[in-house]
Amino acid sequence: MLHRECRLRLTALEMLGRSAGPQTFQWTDRDYLLYALALGLGSDLQYGPVLSFVYEQNLRVVPTFPTVLAWVAEPTFASLGAHPNFALHAGQSIELHRVLDRPVAVTVTGRVEAVHDKGRERGALIVVRQEIVRASDGAPIATLLTSCFARDAGGCGSAGEPQAAPRTVPDRPPDHRIIYDVHNDAALLYRLTGDRNPLHADPKAAQAAGFERPILHGLCSFGLISRAMLECIAEWRPERIISQSARFSAPVYPGDRLEVSLWREGREVCFEARVVERRVAVITGGRALLR
Repeated sequence: MLHRECRLRLTALEMLGRSAGPQTFQWTDRDYLLYALALGLGSDLQYGPVLSFVYEQNLRVVPTFPTVLAWVAEPTFASLGAHPNFALHAGQSIELHRVLDRPVAVTVTGRVEAVHDKGRERGALIVVRQEIVRASDGAPIATLLTSCFARDAGGCGSAGEPQAAPRTVPDRPPDHRIIYDVHNDAALLYRLTGDRNPLHADPKAAQAAGFERPILHGLCSFGLISRAMLECIAEWRPERIISQSARFSAPVYPGDRLEVSLWREGREVCFEARVVERRVAVITGGRALLR
């Protein structure tokens, strides 16, 4: 049974506005290629356009790549007191300001945007905003908004902007539906992009966190959504995707089959995803904006 006493060192008001940065990271073509391989793009080489995502010649970068910093750059949720065994990725959004297509050094600043206390027995949601810019001239690259559900943090209080209401998908069949096999090594590959939380690799750590076995990173599932949009709607052109956001409603396990449903609504794409065998929704309220 999870321990429900609030374990955070800080109250919501103490966390609100807490900032960090600037921090510098160097992205190379190796990082872009590894990210694409973790999303399973290496299994689709029979399709010509995919090659440019996994081969440095005429390189294209999956648009959601900057999210690799969401759980790595300060202020991390661990630095705010969220214990890794009780911290779950609750939601993610990315707004893209320019297309990545070559190695680049980036600078990241971050701050706590909001804290939503669900009650002493129900945990708390911590929201962090990160701004990623090009280190050489400060040109904007991406804005991330990352939500962590700290299951043992209830009772810390609330602060910041109210939580947005959940979004729904259109009440009609999706325009596109695609199924991806989540490879057994997907979490082991994805953790090499930066997030090395043991619960994605170590069975004992996963069981201590309440899971039957290691789970897939939420950000890997988020990247699979971007892959689906590239394949089904954006004609493999990363520059067409301006933003993407979603909530994570249940864990995905390596070996699962992930069914992604997409609804085209003008420039907006609504999406959700579920695990086929378990018939459980794992990504809900998804929205993307196309150029």
